[in-house]
Amino acid sequence: MNTNPILINYPEKAAFGRVLPKNKIYEHGAVKANVKALFVEQVEAITWAYKLAQDTINLAATPQVPEIQIFTIEQRTPELDRAVLRCIDQTVQFPLVFELYYHSRIQMVACYKQPHPIHAKEWMISDYFTSSWLATDSARTALPLALDLAGLYAGILHRLIPLPPRPQEPLADLVGRVAQVMAKQRDIEQLTARLHREKHFNRKVEINSQLRQLKQKMDELRRDDSTD
Repeated sequence: MNTNPILINYPEKAAFGRVLPKNKIYEHGAVKANVKALFVEQVEAITWAYKLAQDTINLAATPQVPEIQIFTIEQRTPELDRAVLRCIDQTVQFPLVFELYYHSRIQMVACYKQPHPIHAKEWMISDYFTSSWLATDSARTALPLALDLAGLYAGILHRLIPLPPRPQEPLADLVGRVAQVMAKQRDIEQLTARLHREKHFNRKVEINSQLRQLKQKMDELRRDDSTD
């Protein structure tokens, strides 16, 4: 288990500190009424807290990661619907990292966001990766070491992604592997439920065989080496 601090002590020279009104988000896209209602119900305030860019932290931009923005969200409710984060991610044309605040707790959340290979100004967004809820005064650590902003982005996401990267594994491949693990986990849960309902012995044997195969494939996906 990783016991290193997950939260980052962002450099003061990267501080931006600008409150982002909710209506500014609505203006930049067709936000559905139910998502607007989630903003009203669940979000107290959004702050554009830091801008990690070549001119603020002296790391070179890349086409995939021109800048990294750090947004803080003060929640009105214990839970924040991921539709709120997706709406912000689809509006802001940079990779984002969120720090969510609720009372005396903080949670770090981010998806893997990459430019669409065909449609300019569109971004592909993965599922969200989260830290556990931590005390707001939890220890913070310096930015991950990196040669450019793409490397920094990978270093930040590695703190949240639940699988360790394999040697030389690109971030996109790691994210894809996590998605496969999650899909296999859902399949296992569905098969396990079927097994509990099944009354016929022969069908139970067949389902158990399928479960063993799924669990073996999931174990292979979880391995932190590239051996097949």
